[in-house]
Amino acid sequence: MIPTAERPLRVASIGDFAREVEVESGAKLPACLQCAKCTSGCAVAARADIKPHEMVRLVQLGARDEVLSSRMIWECTSCETCATRCPQGVSVAAMIDALRRLSLAAGKTNARTDVPTFNGIFLATVKQTGRVYEVGLMAAFKLRTRSFARDVGKVPAMLFKRKLALLPSFVKGRGERQRLFRRAGR
Repeated sequence: MIPTAERPLRVASIGDFAREVEVESGAKLPACLQCAKCTSGCAVAARADIKPHEMVRLVQLGARDEVLSSRMIWECTSCETCATRCPQGVSVAAMIDALRRLSLAAGKTNARTDVPTFNGIFLATVKQTGRVYEVGLMAAFKLRTRSFARDVGKVPAMLFKRKLALLPSFVKGRGERQRLFRRAGR
């Protein structure tokens, strides 16, 4: 969302937010020239509420609330096309990863996306079993988001083609996995 006369930009103290994001991500935000090469190569820019180059600029301006409640930070696939195309080497994907963490910490996740819910269930499944258990993952996701009927027609074909295991398989090394998750959580 780019500021307009109808939607003025609410700016926090300029510089503090940008420094916080730089420290968290390692991205060189002041180097951005606003050339929009990141946006022209972005696979999700067409449906984004804030384009990648606009996201960098809003972070530079200190628009914390607008950025952290953006849908774009959850729609980004982290494909790194933006970083590859950037003539200044600004890693927009790293910045967006940092913005996701800050958004979760601030409780500002966008209500129109289920990505944070899916990510949490996915990680819990991997932590428990050591790999993805699709049936359990999707059952938990459907229960949490209350989207019971969406995609239900695909289940019989996936079961028939043996694309879904009815029971989870477990990977050895649960204690080591638990330690890795604890260390990553710090």
